[in-house]
Amino acid sequence: MTDTISLTGTIATPLKRVSTTSGISLVTFRLASSQRRYDRSRAVWVDSDTNWYSVNVYRQLADHADASLDKGDRVFVSGRLRIRNWQKDDRSGTSVEIDAESLGPDLLFGTTTFTKAAGRAAPAPGAADEHDENATDPQQAPPQDPSGHLETPVTTAAPGSGSEPGVPSAPPPPTHVAVPAAAPALVPAASKPPSPVDQQPGWHVVGEEAPF
Repeated sequence: MTDTISLTGTIATPLKRVSTTSGISLVTFRLASSQRRYDRSRAVWVDSDTNWYSVNVYRQLADHADASLDKGDRVFVSGRLRIRNWQKDDRSGTSVEIDAESLGPDLLFGTTTFTKAAGRAAPAPGAADEHDENATDPQQAPPQDPSGHLETPVTTAAPGSGSEPGVPSAPPPPTHVAVPAAAPALVPAASKPPSPVDQQPGWHVVGEEAPF
């Protein structure tokens, strides 16, 4: 189980920066943390016993700590607490370490100016952004003129075709399409002279309109 601790203290040693075997930045220093209490008998604030911690700072946080902090600075530290027993020759003891996850100056003792770390690099000048609405899509349809017809690009002659480079090629000759001759118009048959039966009242030929 990993315990998390947050405390304030004073950087008691110069910051030491190294690189791990895998190339990760590492900054270490000793932190002295003591609690202050008010002595009513003397009417003054006094420091109680001091606790000592070995602070390990990794990666980008280590780079920022190395550029921002120094010995004697009052800081706030939050991270994972590790307690280990050690023994060397005839000496032994207990090591209390903090793998820092957050680290910064304690503003109770002063002021500071914050500079935000640079983010993603800006695109090269002239490069179209993928979210730019005005960027040209190489796969978009050809532009249209106001009349609604597609604009046809001018075709230039290829080298060796007999035409000068850069000069528009002549349009292809018109294609002759055979059009079938129009069917002869139907000529209406000559009207038949009315028969005597048609002249009699009350009679009419089937299919023709009655005279009355």
